[in-house]
Amino acid sequence: MSAAGSTDRRLVLVVGVGRSGTSLLAGILGQLGLHIPQPEVTADDTNPKGFGEPRWVVDFHRRLMRQRRVIVFDARPVAAWEATRAASADPQVQAELREWLGGELAQAPAVVVKDPRSGWFLPLWTEAARELGAPASFVTMLRHPAEILASARRSYGDWQSDASRAAAWVNVMLETERATRDERRAFVRYEDLLGDWAREVARIGTEADVPALANIDRAAFPGVDEFVDPTLRRSPPGWEAHQVPARVRELADAAWEQFEVLANPAGDHAAAQAALDALRPRYAELYGEAEAIAQPSIHAVRPRRRKAAAGAANGAGASSLRARVARRIPAPWRKRVRAALARRH
Repeated sequence: MSAAGSTDRRLVLVVGVGRSGTSLLAGILGQLGLHIPQPEVTADDTNPKGFGEPRWVVDFHRRLMRQRRVIVFDARPVAAWEATRAASADPQVQAELREWLGGELAQAPAVVVKDPRSGWFLPLWTEAARELGAPASFVTMLRHPAEILASARRSYGDWQSDASRAAAWVNVMLETERATRDERRAFVRYEDLLGDWAREVARIGTEADVPALANIDRAAFPGVDEFVDPTLRRSPPGWEAHQVPARVRELADAAWEQFEVLANPAGDHAAAQAALDALRPRYAELYGEAEAIAQPSIHAVRPRRRKAAAGAANGAGASSLRARVARRIPAPWRKRVRAALARRH
């Protein structure tokens, strides 16, 4: 039995920062009959129940982000978004997505797409869905940033600092909320989905305007109960185990407080949205101060033109010079330096 029996064309985008429960929701929607484009990213020990991510979408986003030097947990409040908006404005990129999505919608009327990178390209997806006559609905998964940090460290490694990832959570979540503000959308807490998936799916159906999900008969989908494992919430909330500056913690907690409001019944209102808008300039100011303080480190890793040219003439190239200099920078700073360099280009 399938919940996706309607002939209405629909694109459901599961968005939110990685490790926030997006895979769990995508997996549930797939079992309820929404079409997850194939093939999917292969499950591994970091996500043994599967990612629910179409391989094509992941490769598409990775290519665009690599070309523009944007990372998934990118904390830059201006340059990173400018880079991905430029990619979204490229007619060739638009045509590529439109062709792929059109093919998936031809296979099934209700398509669900999940990839944490999609938050960087929401206007691109919205426009492609509109042109194909398949209204886009957005479901943002919510998980406290301190929990995400613990999970991200286990899954992605410690090459990026907790401070950088916490700042990126603020950056990405604020923009995701703003980009979906005038769209069909719902906000779902990770713990609520674990606690009562049927209730949350029904709420998604109503708030995000996905009729196929609005009246789910839980008894008809026993496999979903087996799929949803309450023990998946292995990371306790709290900042104690993370090295995150106080001002970043304060901004993240302030944003989290408003996102929790949005997840309440009738909570998606102007007051919560305005409160999130007020956090944006505060975050941009904080990030600007961090960049200004780190300017000597940024300068140190930049190849000098004369030496870089000599290195290229000898076959060494600027990249080897940068690698030698970068090794002198403490590991927690290297990613921040690279992000700052990307902003200068």
